[in-house]
Amino acid sequence: MFKKILIANRGEIACRVIRACRDMNIKSVAVYSDADRDALHVRMADVAYFIGAPPSSESYLRGEKIIEAVKKSGAEAIHPGYGFLSENADFVRLAAKENIVFIGPAPEAMEAMGGKISARKIAIEADVPVVPGTTEPLETYEEAQRIALEIGYPIMLKASAGGGGKGMRFVETAEDLKSAYETARGEALASFNNDEVYVEKAVVRPRHIEIQIFADKHGNYVHLGERECSIQRRHQKVVEECPSPINSKELRRAMGESAIKVARAVDYVGAGTVEFLVSDETREFYFLEMNTRLQVEHPVTELVTGIDLVREQIRVAYGEKLSFTQEEIKWENHAIECRVYAEDPENNFLPSPGKITRLRVPQGGGVRDDGGVYEGAEVSIYYDPMISKLAVFGKTREEAIDRLRRALREYEVGGIKTTLPFFREIVEDSEFISGNLDTGFIGRFTERKKAREVDEAARDLAVIAAVLANAGERKTVSNESDKTQQTASRWALAGRAAAHQNRM
Repeated sequence: MFKKILIANRGEIACRVIRACRDMNIKSVAVYSDADRDALHVRMADVAYFIGAPPSSESYLRGEKIIEAVKKSGAEAIHPGYGFLSENADFVRLAAKENIVFIGPAPEAMEAMGGKISARKIAIEADVPVVPGTTEPLETYEEAQRIALEIGYPIMLKASAGGGGKGMRFVETAEDLKSAYETARGEALASFNNDEVYVEKAVVRPRHIEIQIFADKHGNYVHLGERECSIQRRHQKVVEECPSPINSKELRRAMGESAIKVARAVDYVGAGTVEFLVSDETREFYFLEMNTRLQVEHPVTELVTGIDLVREQIRVAYGEKLSFTQEEIKWENHAIECRVYAEDPENNFLPSPGKITRLRVPQGGGVRDDGGVYEGAEVSIYYDPMISKLAVFGKTREEAIDRLRRALREYEVGGIKTTLPFFREIVEDSEFISGNLDTGFIGRFTERKKAREVDEAARDLAVIAAVLANAGERKTVSNESDKTQQTASRWALAGRAAAHQNRM
């Protein structure tokens, strides 16, 4: 087994990989920028190397600096985590030239699945269902018009090289197409230096469900079931669970088999995730894309299957066979994860960097927190503001939700805004509790919240108006002065009018 592994990442995922290395008695090597000198992952690792200035373009995205740190440390392998260089084929080739093992798939598999258009072609050739749309980038706006009319509105415009919702636009009518087309191309160019976009038929109220797959170098392929990832803001997941509330053995088997077909088509090795859109009405599913790395939300799969995915990644990269077969995988619990971000949910989820002045992490049965901070740590402006992943599990979904409520009440973070208050409201929402989820959930939840606030304000005004009106009546009965009667009457009328206005 490897004696030493360098983790080419930061934050909670770097801490997660370091813990797996400790479990396996492997020395860990961290890298850090100026902004991360005092970061938790640096403190946890056996040794750490400085790699540059705070911007990721000058540190965590500099492949040559990562390779230099590997050489200095004597590490034999690199675990990329997710983000940064985790899906960079050129970096994988650079590591291979130096005889350094990259814990992940081959660069050819990354490239094949890295472009959404090429990935669609591979899925089609593998006989995996895809959403109707184009398999080549759009050449002109006129071509977009023609195809949109052929497949019918609503449609989705998507950046070919994109991710995280960048270069993605929902187009409901022909009148909206031109501005959406131009905006999507401009955003794609700015984000990925590639303005290619393609078009897909929009699946109305879709669920976003992904399948975890694993493959070794000996030709063994398995899937570890599904994760429900429909609760998203700005096309990025914030709550995930395993299994999906619409889970069935038949749907899981069909989606799992399709995911493995995609993986086999590119000779995939290691952990990967195949994402699908699923119609909430018909249960039809369509290939969306493949992520050629470990996913942020992998803990929920671990809590349900009992399989340590990071440990398995390391074993497979070393050349060992998978430690389990498809028949041995069981789904015996229900797990839910909340991504705790340093963001202000009351202000459109804008980042809230700063110093964490208080940190109380929930504990107890069925609770896991994958964190990357500590009390007194600084949440930097330079990186993704996720500070931890709170995951819970229970024998049933209802038990998991109960534990999540308790854990969210216990979780305290001071000094910065976080998404914890948002999650505390989510777990009390009737649609969430019933499992009525799709990618538009947060939009509907926000509207329901606004409606409740209006109703509560109207009730408050009605109570005030009633009290004042009653006071005015008592004064009339007591033969108070005409002036007092008129004043009380004006207050009562104003209160009634305000209450009526808020009900409209």
